[in-house]
This record gives sequence, C-alpha cells and structure tokens, in this order.
Amino acid sequence: GTRAFDAALQRGAAPLSGLGFLRIGEDGRLAITGKSEHYQASLGHNFPGFDLLRHAAAIGITNITHNNTRGHLTRLFERELVRSANGLARDRQEELDALIASEAPHVLNRVINLETGSLACEAAFKMMLARFYRLQNTFEAPVYAGKTPVFLVMGDFKQGLEANYHGTAIMTQMLRGMWPELYEKMAECNLFRAVPVPINDPDAFVQAVAQHDDGGSKVAGFIHELILMNYGGIRLENEYVRRCHALCRERDIPIFVDEIQSCMWSPEIFLFREYGCRPDFVSVGKGFPAGVYPASRILTTAAMDNLNQFGALVTNGQEELASLANLITLRFAEANADHTRAIGKLWQEKLRRLVVRHSRYVCRAEGDGLLGTLFFADADHAVAFCRRLGERYRIDVSAQTYKADCPPAALTKLPLIASEKLLDFIASAMDITLGELERTRS
Repeated sequence: GTRAFDAALQRGAAPLSGLGFLRIGEDGRLAITGKSEHYQASLGHNFPGFDLLRHAAAIGITNITHNNTRGHLTRLFERELVRSANGLARDRQEELDALIASEAPHVLNRVINLETGSLACEAAFKMMLARFYRLQNTFEAPVYAGKTPVFLVMGDFKQGLEANYHGTAIMTQMLRGMWPELYEKMAECNLFRAVPVPINDPDAFVQAVAQHDDGGSKVAGFIHELILMNYGGIRLENEYVRRCHALCRERDIPIFVDEIQSCMWSPEIFLFREYGCRPDFVSVGKGFPAGVYPASRILTTAAMDNLNQFGALVTNGQEELASLANLITLRFAEANADHTRAIGKLWQEKLRRLVVRHSRYVCRAEGDGLLGTLFFADADHAVAFCRRLGERYRIDVSAQTYKADCPPAALTKLPLIASEKLLDFIASAMDITLGELERTRS
C-alpha cells in the first residue's frame, strides 16, 4: 500500500469472516460492527437475502454490461429508486409511469448509475456547474453564462470549509478546503467559489444568499448532508432545512442533498422525506447496496438533466448483480421500516441517558436514529473511550477528533438488523467504560 494507507492499516480488524453485526478479524477475535464497518454494511455481514445473488449468477445472469445496454435489473432499480424517493407504494405503477414522464420542477425522476459516492456527488456538481459553463462546444450557452458560480456548503465552527464532505473528486475536495492554492487561483479568476454557511443558522444562510446571488455571481447550488457524519454526526434542524430550501426555491438555487451516509438508515429509506423537502439532487450509495458492491446513484429532475452521456460516464456503473443487491436491500428495508424507526428511537434514548448519567464527561448526544454520536469535552477522553470499548468489549466505534472546532465525538452507525439486546449490550459497555474513565480522572 501507499505510506498513508499503510500507516492507517488496522490489520487485526481486517475481516476473515462475519455474520450479521459480528466480524472475526485477523486477530482471531469476535467484534461488533458498531459503525457498520465503515458506515456501509446496512445489513451486516453475509446477509441471507444475498443468496439471491448466488442464484442469479448460477442461472447465468451476467454482471457485465454498459450504459448503452443497461439490463432489466438495472432498469428495474432505476424505477424503484424513483418510486421510493417519491413515496409511492409498489402497486402504484401507473402513477410511477406518470411521475417518470413528468417535466415538473423538483420531481426526482432521473437516475445516473455510478460506482462510488464520490462519482455520484461529482455528477451533481457537474450538472449544477453546467448552468454556467458548457460541457462541450456544441452545447448552447448556459442560462447563467458569464456569472461566477458560488456553491454554498456546510461550514465548520471556525467559519471554514471542513464540516462538509462530498467525496474525493478534486472539485468536491475543494468544497471542503483541500487543494488550497489551486482553489485560490480559481477563485481569483472568478471561475467558481465555495462559501461555508454556519450550521443550523438560517439567518446567516439568508445573508450568504443575499451576498453571493447578485451582480456578477450566482449561487450555483446548496450542497449539504442532513446528518454531518464527518463533523460529529450533527443533525440539521428541520426548521433550518425548511427555511433554507424555501429561499433556494425563490432564487432558482438547486439543492443537492447528499444521502450517501443516511440513505437506507431512515424508515422512509431517504432521510430527506422525513424533513418534507424536495431537493433537486439526491445521492445514494454505501448502505444502499449494503457494501456488497460499489453501486452509487444520483437522482435528479428533468430540469437538471443537462449532461450528455459522456458528462457522467462510468463503464461498470450498471452491473446487473450490483443492481440486484440494491433491490434486495431496498425490499428488506421497506418491509422492516417499523423496526428501523423503533430501534433508531431506542438508540437515541440510550445515548441521551448516558449523557445524563455522565454529564461531567459527555456533553451531549447527536445524530439521528442508529446514526448516533456522543460529544466529549476533551479529545483525549473521546479517544480513550473508543479505544477501551474496542480493546475490552470489541465494539468498533470511531473517535472523531481532527476537524476544526468540532467537539470531539464518538461515532456509531449500527446496522439496520441491530436488536434491542445488542443496543443494551453496547449501552451497558459504554456506561461502564465512562464510569471507569471518570474514576481514573478523579
């Protein structure tokens, strides 16, 4: 591996095998996947429903296809994504046909099949950018040609860009403050700008729009997650999302809700539906194919369908077995939505009780449902807490301590198959660990 990857390698946790929310690592020890491996194992390891993948391969269904020959399973999954994103039941196929044919604004009825979340986010970025710059010389002049595109993203608590994360493509890395010299040169030339907006501050959002959506610049899009899993798991407040989205509608500002982290973990499948909002772009990945395949997607509307086939092209993005994995996970999640709702509520309650019991050590609980975090007053405490959970109880929980002014956090993202018994065990281990750390500190 490269130096960076080898330095980060945790060889003992590399999986030899796994079942459900348990994993056996190369160290031979059993561990609990407290963050669904790296946030993607929505159904844990070796989910029995994926036997269908073996049956499909056994009868000769090939995985290899292309954009021009998207197979039945991939086209079916495109329909199912549109159906689910618009809250339709499976038996409402005529309504689904009408919805797919709609040219109405803010109706999610277009799908591009990609492979990773980074590519899905980049595709949305490109479609927003295409309203300012032509993809190719044969294209007509964009509606906002000549204006500087400004992208509004979630800012950190130092008024910087580190709170957002939308993949590893170079332009979306610039949205979070990477490649600073390259970005500065592009900004100086008015090619594009990334502007941070404070978390859960609607008045500041209004000011940002007033400043950048006028004169020679135009807000090209508002890009955000609903749960900032790369910034302490902070949840955007419903009223904040409602007010910001309403202003975007008034000013012709496209909205991109990045659900790479949250899709499938909501009982509504898409968390944006719980907010009651209607974004122009939604990305899905990680948990949708349950980590079995790299199989992300970007959903968008007829109005934003502005690229040609080569604008967001991935040769292997429409693999048939990958689409089947998505269909299996979607069917399971829809059938077990009540469990997802109940178990997520229970986990949030348990985290809040830990805060009450250990208020001198833990500041607050954050997140939504099974995406739950604990904020600590001190980074060393968060690291010690996560390390002890891993060493003594083999519970895999991440300490997030490297973001600008973000409170040190312990992140969990339990699989949808988590049981009440599992939650009891993890919460008890956390309670004991916090008590021991408090006594050591005293």
